[in-house]
Amino acid sequence: MNILNFDGFVLALTRSDLRAIDNFSPTLKFFYQLTDSAQTSNWLLWLTITGLAILVYKLGFAKKLPLLKSAIIYLFLIVGCLFLTFLAIFLPIAEGLMVAALILIIYKIRLNRERKSGALERN
Repeated sequence: MNILNFDGFVLALTRSDLRAIDNFSPTLKFFYQLTDSAQTSNWLLWLTITGLAILVYKLGFAKKLPLLKSAIIYLFLIVGCLFLTFLAIFLPIAEGLMVAALILIIYKIRLNRERKSGALERN
């Protein structure tokens, strides 16, 4: 039996608890090892997912909208990331968002290069 200290609470972890930690997603496991605090690692996971979701939205889907409409969209995006964070405890949600962001960044770079070379007309 292992004993861990989480923000002033002493918890005795059984073997099944340790197996659960082994089943965490790679990002959460990294944050957990970095901070040694369950609460802090969950907040870091939420911030990561929210930042990546906003980046993917801006790179792939965002259009020019009035300020209030943009604020409403980002508010719902932030609230939706709370649900994604619960899923991301055991599923690779953050990793999938990283791959999506990387693909969209590569696409935007290639699109800008083609526009600069004149091979592609601007819409």
